[in-house]
Amino acid sequence: MALQCADFYDAELSRHNRHLRAAARVGKRDRVLDIGCGAGQTTREAASIAVEANVVGVDTSAEMLEIARRRCLEAGLGNVVFERGDAQHHAFPASGFDLCISRFGVMFFADPAVAFANIARALRPGARLVWMVWQSQEANRWSGAIRQALAPGGVLSIDAGKPFSLGDPAVATALLSTAGFISIDFTEVNEPVFYGPNVDAAFDALTGLYLVKDTLARTDETPDQPLQRLRDLLDAHMTTDGVLFDSRAWIISAERASD
Repeated sequence: MALQCADFYDAELSRHNRHLRAAARVGKRDRVLDIGCGAGQTTREAASIAVEANVVGVDTSAEMLEIARRRCLEAGLGNVVFERGDAQHHAFPASGFDLCISRFGVMFFADPAVAFANIARALRPGARLVWMVWQSQEANRWSGAIRQALAPGGVLSIDAGKPFSLGDPAVATALLSTAGFISIDFTEVNEPVFYGPNVDAAFDALTGLYLVKDTLARTDETPDQPLQRLRDLLDAHMTTDGVLFDSRAWIISAERASD
């Protein structure tokens, strides 16, 4: 299941990933920290460029990190280390990195102020931060559309808004400024999320994910009805390029202030 999720997630965000890669501008001597690295696609891409330095990927999922390590071995990358931990409390080396990247991995901290301060300590003065986060939930109707298809009028779980917690630039700027970052900037990314080459593939992929399982567990309907509504929704978003949902993201860039 972890492998399925890893492949789905990388495919879902393929259009977003190229924007993050371009914005990160990894250099061959950059010591890179990848927060919420998952199965390590962004970590591997950084390591393939930062050939004269080391790259560290951090994630809370042991299953995803196992996949990440295996794929690094298969790619012949020896300058990568994967560590399991919550970046909010993880013991990073002080001033140990020149660049911190994240692809939708920094919106879920229990205490983002503490997390951002901990990440700031891990970056040398002048180091860069390049993170991709979702904009507001209102700007990303794909999330609400799937939940509403499964449970029309249902009450959202307390975690439903977490992916969009940094969607307000004012909120994100305040957190980063307090943590010691300057030159904070937001670049909009308007790319669709990709759920599969056809409706059947998208349906099979989504029904294996927590989003769908969690929503189904909260409805009193038998599964047949909400799952048919989900299939109808996917069919409505079928294009010549596959099943696509419009989305909006930010690339947040900043610098670690000098002490």
